[in-house]
Amino acid sequence: MSGIETLTELSFSVSGRVARPIAEAYEAVADPAQLSRYFTTGGARGRLEVGAEVTWDFADFPGRFPVTVVEASAPDRIVIEWGGENAAGGAEMTRTTFEFSSIDDGARTLVTITEQSWQATPDGAKSAFGNCEGWTGMLSAMKAWLEHGINLREGFYR
Repeated sequence: MSGIETLTELSFSVSGRVARPIAEAYEAVADPAQLSRYFTTGGARGRLEVGAEVTWDFADFPGRFPVTVVEASAPDRIVIEWGGENAAGGAEMTRTTFEFSSIDDGARTLVTITEQSWQATPDGAKSAFGNCEGWTGMLSAMKAWLEHGINLREGFYR
């Protein structure tokens, strides 16, 4: 073999910096009332904590999406699983990890979202790119909401 690895799964990470302390950034994702203000345009139900019954609804993709919380370690990390078309390994779920890192002496937070994994196929790539776009939009909306009280998604999808 020529040292080229075969691509078997697709995943991605997106990051952004929010000018708020780590606990505030974590709560903006974990708290359904806050998440509903800037991201889940159809509403979020249930706090992101292990064992909670959680659903997310989006105006652009109507219908409640069940979310399983795999890990919740305030204020550093949340791991969820939720339905994903073209997921790798025959699974019908993808895994999304939210990591929060305190930066600038606690004045800001680096938020990194990693989602995995999809089949290394054209349909898998389409699904992965769509979710990457969604999480990038979520980070932008989170920043605008936490720093300025502006909901970027208001009226964006309907």
